[in-house]
Amino acid sequence: MQDNVQRGSERAAMAMEGALQPRRFGIFASFLIAGVAVSSAVSTWVTPPVVDEPAPVPAGQVLAEAAPEPLAEHVSPFDSLEIVIRRNDTLDAIFRQMELSLGDLAQLRSLPDVRKSLDLLRPGDIILLTHLDGELKSLTRRLSDTATLSVTRDEEGFAADIIENPLELQQAAMTGTIDSSLFGAVNRAGGSDALAVTLADVFKYDIDFVNEVRTGDRFAVTYEQQWQDGEFLRDGEILAAEFVNKGKTFRAVRYVMPDGSTEYFTPDGDSVRKAFLRFPVAFGRVSSGFSTARRHPILNRVRAHKGIDFAAPVGTAIKAAGSGRVVHRGVKGGYGNTVIIAHPGSVTTLYGHMSRYARGLRVGDKVKQGEVIGYVGMTGLATGPHLHYEYRVGGVHRNPATIPLPKAESIPADLREDFKAKTAPLLAELDGLGASDGTRVALAAP
Repeated sequence: MQDNVQRGSERAAMAMEGALQPRRFGIFASFLIAGVAVSSAVSTWVTPPVVDEPAPVPAGQVLAEAAPEPLAEHVSPFDSLEIVIRRNDTLDAIFRQMELSLGDLAQLRSLPDVRKSLDLLRPGDIILLTHLDGELKSLTRRLSDTATLSVTRDEEGFAADIIENPLELQQAAMTGTIDSSLFGAVNRAGGSDALAVTLADVFKYDIDFVNEVRTGDRFAVTYEQQWQDGEFLRDGEILAAEFVNKGKTFRAVRYVMPDGSTEYFTPDGDSVRKAFLRFPVAFGRVSSGFSTARRHPILNRVRAHKGIDFAAPVGTAIKAAGSGRVVHRGVKGGYGNTVIIAHPGSVTTLYGHMSRYARGLRVGDKVKQGEVIGYVGMTGLATGPHLHYEYRVGGVHRNPATIPLPKAESIPADLREDFKAKTAPLLAELDGLGASDGTRVALAAP
């Protein structure tokens, strides 16, 4: 029995030792980790930072001083404004809105030749100015491609200058062939839409560029390009041009008249301009021609159509076919809103179905060829927007598309020699280009 008691005591002691073994290990591990942390912390506290020692300077050399810290960029105390002019804007209203000094504006307007440059505002114009608490310091406004108004303020007040930046004119040349449209052909040859419009304008008295231009028609052009500060701006005036339309060749060359005006003439000195335009609407499509028997689309009966209809969007400008005097402005039966112009030689022209008249146009007014007299509409008996145009001689209707038109004045006899001398080089270059290969020949370089 005593042996049993002793063995039981030994087993209990062994069980207690087994139970305590993990706990002793955990306590030991905890003390170990804590010791490492404390040691690390103490090391961090007591270890002095490492400082790089400067390298020794060899004898005879001097250390360069460190570069000073860059100064902060100077900031102007003035506020800058960029003002884009909108419709009906005035400088007075702009200055009030921006809380700028109206007294400064009054001083600006008192400067010689400045008031007109300031007050004539156009939508899209940009005015740059600086001010300090509403007191104007400077103002800049571009007046044109070649002139800029610059106003600055100093101790004595405002001073204004017009800064000139002239354009550089360079000559260019091209040829092309029509395959779809005049615009497309000019674009492919390196020209702009504006150049295509100018080309059509030169020959508008002889060629209907909407209805008569054909695939295969050719052109050759020498013209000016406008450059400024080495950058191309735009295509300029045509100097000489040739257009082959349906096998017939038309040529024109520019000549500067003694009064500074420019005109286009044939190589022989005859004006390419006629006393009348054949087509009062630029790029209007002929929707109905002159006919002695046409079925009226509204009245549904056959009757003569004694004019030409040009289909165009509402609002398209209508131009006077020739110079003359307005004898009718108002509603005229089925013509709707109508203008009639009397011209020399017992000629009258009629323009019907207008949506509205040109502002200020009155009976008795004198108008020049090409002046806008109204806008395309569909008033009166009209199924769609178009211009109905009639040409009468002595009260008798004539076909505007086929009647021979009187020419404008040719080169005066006393200018013939000068005309020949100045246009010969342009015509020689045109001869060199030709209008046969349909490719771009030359283009001016900057």
